[in-house]
Amino acid sequence: MNIEAGVLQDFVRDIFAGAGCSAAESARIARYLVAANLSGHDSHGVVRVPRYVQAKLDGKVKADQQVAVLTDTPVIAVVDGKFGFGQTVAPQAVAIGIAKCKAMGLSMVALRNAGHIGRVGDYAELAAAEGLVSIHFVNVPGSVLVAPFGGVDRRISTAPFCIGVPRPEGDAIVLDFATSVVAEGKVLVASQGGKPLPDNAMIGPDGEISGDPHLLYGDYEPDGPRDYRQGKGAIRAFGDHKGSGLALMCELLGGSLTGSGATELREIVTNGMLSFYVDPKRVDPDDFFSRDVSRYIAYLKSARPAQPGGEVLIPGEPEARTRLERLRDGIHLPEDTWAAIVATARKVGVEPPHNLVGSR
Repeated sequence: MNIEAGVLQDFVRDIFAGAGCSAAESARIARYLVAANLSGHDSHGVVRVPRYVQAKLDGKVKADQQVAVLTDTPVIAVVDGKFGFGQTVAPQAVAIGIAKCKAMGLSMVALRNAGHIGRVGDYAELAAAEGLVSIHFVNVPGSVLVAPFGGVDRRISTAPFCIGVPRPEGDAIVLDFATSVVAEGKVLVASQGGKPLPDNAMIGPDGEISGDPHLLYGDYEPDGPRDYRQGKGAIRAFGDHKGSGLALMCELLGGSLTGSGATELREIVTNGMLSFYVDPKRVDPDDFFSRDVSRYIAYLKSARPAQPGGEVLIPGEPEARTRLERLRDGIHLPEDTWAAIVATARKVGVEPPHNLVGSR
């Protein structure tokens, strides 16, 4: 089914309010989750609602937290998210980094103990909107899902990596990806009837390569919960040794250096994020940077397409196009995903919209 973005966002907001979050936090979480769907990143969108709500009900994530600043210099901050919702504490950490960077030209913020922060590209876009370059190393303590290159056992998280570059005209250039072949959320979406996984996404304990979500989750009911602790396989690191090496660096920087810890199996799933912010105006007062970015992007996109009718895209362009399409046509949710969200809503005393206006 396709649901109009505003209708879906209001429904998700009401679910989190029913789970005990403030009106402001409920609206914020809903906005970030639906924005991920609008950008085409369904793995970080409303498919996460059942897990987020269950984590709140189980006391594993806390509502309406303010970060604690543990280290504070003109350039550096270390902040503790206190196990708050990622969509609440990560924007606070980013705001600290932006403010320090605008004052000093450069900053670094280490965020620890954050609930799942969602699509990291959102935070690069916040920095880019202020004219800043940003780089983010992220890990997921408690979520051991990925086998390192050369192994079959789970040892690392999906370990996202993100860079954002502002442009005076047009959308920011945002490179944002998990260092695994797919993010765990894409396995979740596939298991609920969404887009199938690539055939090389998973690896079994026998070393066989597969695209079967059961390798991660084991047996499951169509609209039931997915527990990645029940599967016997692992997600593969992308790009063989290169992706595995980058994942290791995300673990060491986003995990070890932030104080979150490199990934190991634990009860509470959190995120650590190490972020760097650079003000191009301090580095380049003559504005060579923005002019050269524009020149080079045009040069890169002028490359002849590999396929007839194709084109060279830059990071961020697919998201921008998908956003326009889904704002027009609605957000498609597989039946199993919708059923799981509705079941979660009813668990907290919220009924789904009876008339899905604008939905298809």
